[in-house]
Amino acid sequence: MGRVVFIGAGPGAADLITVRGASRLAAADVVLYDALTDPALRAHAPRAEWIDVGKRGFCHSTHQAEIDALLVETARRHAVVVRLKGGDPSVFGRLEEELAALAQAGIECEVVPGVTAALAAAAAAQRPLTRRARGRSIALSTAMTRERRLEAGRSADTQVYYMAGRQLAELGARLLAAGWTQDTPVLVVSRAGWPDEAQSSHAVATLAEAAARHAGRPTVVVVGAGASPLALAAPTLPHEQDQAGTPKGEA
Repeated sequence: MGRVVFIGAGPGAADLITVRGASRLAAADVVLYDALTDPALRAHAPRAEWIDVGKRGFCHSTHQAEIDALLVETARRHAVVVRLKGGDPSVFGRLEEELAALAQAGIECEVVPGVTAALAAAAAAQRPLTRRARGRSIALSTAMTRERRLEAGRSADTQVYYMAGRQLAELGARLLAAGWTQDTPVLVVSRAGWPDEAQSSHAVATLAEAAARHAGRPTVVVVGAGASPLALAAPTLPHEQDQAGTPKGEA
């Protein structure tokens, strides 16, 4: 009986995986990988058997029950099985179902965290998700429910929606209905963490304008405090200082 290591591959390029994740991946006999993981990660485990179990939204993909069964089967035949997930395994990665299946089979597991898309989007745009005094909370949500119903709310200072690329116009309308003002800042980032990443800035009222730019791409939408551009203080010029070197108005 082997063990299964869940590894967060990060949201895009291979070098966003953690050092621990890369180390565990190198020891794999079998790797079950998601659709959005960088193929370059194969270099970390060239002798392993790589099995595609990718899922993409509501498109045809590997059923969860098949993945659960395959994890149990491979762990019974190999010493180290890696379940390589895009982003972080614990964030919209269906980790609960897979851990439960392995626990029921008595198979040992480890979870290695990764960088989720919301963090990569914030880093790329240099817009911190939390802000001093006005951005004290973050909520991560999927834009679509399991019943394929679009939902939007206002439960935090910064709201981040995953898997929102095809519903941007409707999402804007739902955000208004949820109480966000028309001028609330919105940041849209598609393919976060990849070389072809795209960013655009909007207000809730104009979110529909982002649809064409991000169409058909994995997209996160940041709403509220964390989407605001940085408020930069004007630099103090030399002639605005007195002879003692103290900026005027601070003496």
